[in-house]
Amino acid sequence: MSQIAFDLDVDDGGTPTYTVAELGEAINGALRRSFSDGVWVSGEIQGWNKSSAGHIYFNLVETVEHTGAKATLRVAFFAGAQHGPRDRFRRAGLKLGEGLRVRVFGTLDFFAGSGQLTLKMSDIDPRFTLGALALQRDDVIRRLVAGGLFDANRRCHLSPVPLRLGVVARVGSAAWADFVHEIERSTFGFHLVVADVRVQGEAAVTMVSGAIREFGRRRDIDVVVVIRGGGARTELATFDHEAIAMAIAESARPVFTGLGHEIDRSVADAVAFRALKTPTACAASLVERVAEYNGAVEECWQVICSRADHATVRHSERITEVAAGLGVRATSALDRSEERLHHRGGRVRESAMRAVAQSAAHLAVAAAAIGRSPARLDVELRTVAGLETQLRLLDPVNTMARGWSITRGSDGRAIRDVAVIHSGDVLVTSFSTGTATSRVESTERLAAPHPVKEPAP
Repeated sequence: MSQIAFDLDVDDGGTPTYTVAELGEAINGALRRSFSDGVWVSGEIQGWNKSSAGHIYFNLVETVEHTGAKATLRVAFFAGAQHGPRDRFRRAGLKLGEGLRVRVFGTLDFFAGSGQLTLKMSDIDPRFTLGALALQRDDVIRRLVAGGLFDANRRCHLSPVPLRLGVVARVGSAAWADFVHEIERSTFGFHLVVADVRVQGEAAVTMVSGAIREFGRRRDIDVVVVIRGGGARTELATFDHEAIAMAIAESARPVFTGLGHEIDRSVADAVAFRALKTPTACAASLVERVAEYNGAVEECWQVICSRADHATVRHSERITEVAAGLGVRATSALDRSEERLHHRGGRVRESAMRAVAQSAAHLAVAAAAIGRSPARLDVELRTVAGLETQLRLLDPVNTMARGWSITRGSDGRAIRDVAVIHSGDVLVTSFSTGTATSRVESTERLAAPHPVKEPAP
């Protein structure tokens, strides 16, 4: 069986071969020679982590322009090197933390154990961070101005009595306590609806902007209030974020800010309807607004009362004058009426007396006439008696008592001629002792009798 032949004659041209440890040492040597005095590096802090020993570790990250790729450098900020740099950073009103753009100084070290290049940080440039924050802030403001949103919230209508407040704050914080204390101290009937949010850290921007948008849409809110306590300038950077600025600019309700900074002014302050220095000042401004309205109402009420009193006095005097005039006129009218009544009473008495006299004369004439007519009355009485006798003889009741009857049709009319009845008609015959109902079987018409003259009465 044949064996495979290997050509192991490698010509490396004299290039040395390093072990991993040797290569690590060579890299560190090259770094020390090239960056013997240290190096300044700028980027954004990501992955911030503080160990129990006080050491701080994070990555400096930069997004490469055009390609969008990320470049990352590991940074170690040991506890023993932190005192001076952190004090300078703090005096500038800044605080190291996640998302901050920084320019840091240190020495490069390649750790062969992990194969990682690390910058051992020993200093920091606060001016760079302040400039970066200012650039970010100016960029946000520039975009708001270009979109016509920079002063949009200041065009909102502010209620003259802003009692219904939507408060965006960290409940339990000193800022919240100060705000509530000032509101309660006013004794006005404020109604607070609070959104408990984070005001710093990764979730702060999302929570604050979301709460502002929610309150800005509600019709039962007069003013949206955004407050937080004091802190480092970098912590205030949360309120430089474009998302919060846009939420304020697009709110349909005026936004008041009280972010706890006496000197620095955030983008949120710049676009808000009104920016106050502290939560207490923010509450005081709202209280003052309500107090002004209350004072104006009281003043108007005093004016109304004063004018009402003056009008009442004037009208009372006028009523007194009119009443006096009416009294005089009424007395005069009564006097004139009494005179006319007396005059007309006399005329009535005279007329009555003449009428009585005339009636007495007529009565005397009538009495004399009655005295002359007894004989004529006797004749008339005898005539009436004769007519009464004839009428009694012609009464149907008396006639039927002598054997006569009266027959009526269904309509109640007396039947005087056989021609008006027909077979099947129902007839009612009345006798002196009662009535009888019959139905017609047939009719027969007789020759007309000679008319008989009735005797003269």
